[in-house]
Amino acid sequence: MAQLKRKLSLFDVINLVVGTIVGADIYIAASFGAGFLGPASLIAWIIAGIMAIIIALSFAECSSVLPRAGGPYVYAKEAFGFFIGFLVGWSLLIAGWSALAVFPLAFVAYLMYFFPNMPFIIQTMVKIIFVLFLAFINYVGTKDAGIANDILTIIKLTPIFILTIIGIGYFIFNPTLLVSNYSPFLPLGLGNLGSAIVLIFWAYVGFELVTVPSNEIEDSKKNIPKAIVLGMGIITLFYVITNFVILGIVPWTHLAGSTAPLALAGFGLLGAFGAAFITIGALFSIAGSDEAGILSTTRIPYAMAGDGLLPKVFANLHPKYDTPYVSIIFIAGTAIIASIIGTISQLIILSVFTILFCYLVTCISVFPLRKKYDIKLKVPSFTPIVGVIISLYIMTQCNINQIIIGTILIAAGIPIYLKYSPKEEIKDVIKDITSREVFVRKWIRSREIFLGYLLRRLAYVLKKIRS
Repeated sequence: MAQLKRKLSLFDVINLVVGTIVGADIYIAASFGAGFLGPASLIAWIIAGIMAIIIALSFAECSSVLPRAGGPYVYAKEAFGFFIGFLVGWSLLIAGWSALAVFPLAFVAYLMYFFPNMPFIIQTMVKIIFVLFLAFINYVGTKDAGIANDILTIIKLTPIFILTIIGIGYFIFNPTLLVSNYSPFLPLGLGNLGSAIVLIFWAYVGFELVTVPSNEIEDSKKNIPKAIVLGMGIITLFYVITNFVILGIVPWTHLAGSTAPLALAGFGLLGAFGAAFITIGALFSIAGSDEAGILSTTRIPYAMAGDGLLPKVFANLHPKYDTPYVSIIFIAGTAIIASIIGTISQLIILSVFTILFCYLVTCISVFPLRKKYDIKLKVPSFTPIVGVIISLYIMTQCNINQIIIGTILIAAGIPIYLKYSPKEEIKDVIKDITSREVFVRKWIRSREIFLGYLLRRLAYVLKKIRS
């Protein structure tokens, strides 16, 4: 198989790390910690970032020896066999599906800034139209989905940068508001730190997608862990600064009950214009994140069906558009139902709990993979042990109802596995999902890009691939 002639530099991979993770989450998660910790929620953002870095380094180890699409599913299957691999893939599907259901709720929450008295039936219709439109983009082709995502990316974070810069400047010349909103810093103590970390951790989820095949990265032994630490460090700093400004502008008591926290911050800093400006950015960003989420999540049942672990119909490709249309229809339809009956916090906690099961198994997988393969990344040997502890800690901090629901949903995959246990493989699907070149091409095209410079670099890579 022809290899890519141009390899990804450290700078490229750092950009991929940042661009993959930073998205609409900040528009949603900015208020999560306020209700639990007040201004001290900044501590939870820092801790969650450090936790994410540690777990991501375990993913880097696994990716260095198994640079294939499927991520946690592939690692678990290689380390412990098809059954554990299936449960991880199944959990990854549940996590992605529940996360997809969050975005139509967030979209409606920000849209209600312009239409504050929107009836419930209209809210429901907006959710349905929102998901169906983005699902249709993915239905007609990955290329169109990638173009739509690039357009949405251009304007998704600009309002946040502007808000942050103006906010810092305002604090320098008018520190009274900042001091007032940060006093006291610990109004509620730290008793609810774990609950805050669960919700905030969701904003860091996505790093499992950035461990690209090591053979496509220059000096991968050094650059993969460096890119993860630096990239996640940049993200953590960005999140902390943004929330520092938001908490300095809006009293934490107001943020705690808001489903559109950045609109409040925009209004507090620039009045009605600021709120409208931020809200428009939020709507585009949420749409972009959901579109990208549909693109990646719908490939999970497609990949699992290729291993014979789900009905073959999920591996069917559209005869004209060459997309896994059955998976798209199924995921979009069930996500609509979840967005109607669930709340933002419920769905996020469910998503975090199930994705942490994947992270837990991945961290454990490092040990058998170390014995089976020669892992040469410069990652501390204790990293996966700490990753296991972190995963278990955050899982135990989830709401008991979401723990029960998440456990039931994961367990519901067992009878499915027993019926569709590996008896056959669909060769075309296996070839597609295990091809390094195909994976890199589709993955880079589909992910959200953080810096414009990277677009030019990746365009060059794609051109070389096609030639």
